[in-house]
Formats: sequence, structure tokens, C-alpha cells
Amino acid sequence: MGYKMKSDMMSLIHESKPSLKENLAPGVHGVTLDDGTIVINKKLSPVQQKVAESHERVHREQILRKDLSYDDDYVYWKGTKYPRKGMKEGFPKLEWEAEAYRRQTKK
Repeated sequence: MGYKMKSDMMSLIHESKPSLKENLAPGVHGVTLDDGTIVINKKLSPVQQKVAESHERVHREQILRKDLSYDDDYVYWKGTKYPRKGMKEGFPKLEWEAEAYRRQTKK
């Protein structure tokens, strides 16, 4: 019996990106870089790190689906441009965050 390989090389690259543990700014649990790398705050407890990683994996999937991208000044969500200046990043009511909070591991 045959199988179907993923034809999208970017999917394979994003899925195989490592998760790194680093010191992040106070209040920041994790970050997903635009290349798919996930960075988790190493000061968190192991349980908090697991929750943060599951949350960031949702963002990685959003980036892969091309629903989410960002630069220094804006976040782009499903074709809409949101200025980062004054944005409370990580706020659960932001659409991309709402999905991530809904789907993350619940400890």
C-alpha cells in the first residue's frame, strides 16, 4: 500500500523547526519566529513551558497556513493589517491569540 508524501516543502521545514529555551522579557511566555522557530521562556515551570509551547505551535500553524505574519510595525491576520504600536500582544481577544488560547494545552 502506498502513502502520500507532503508536497509542501515549507510544511516540512516549519514542522521540523526546533523549540528553544531562552530568557525572554518579563511576562513573555513564548514567541514564534517567522521562520517557524519557537522560543519558550526558560524561567517558566515545566508545566508552564508545555502550555506555552502548545500555544506557540498554534501560531506556527497559523504562519504556515499564511493566516498570520508580522514585521516590526504590523501584524497581518487573514489579510488585515494591525499596527503593533499600542497593541497588547498576547491579549486573548486578538483573533490570532483567541485561536491559540482555545487550542493550547490546558496544563
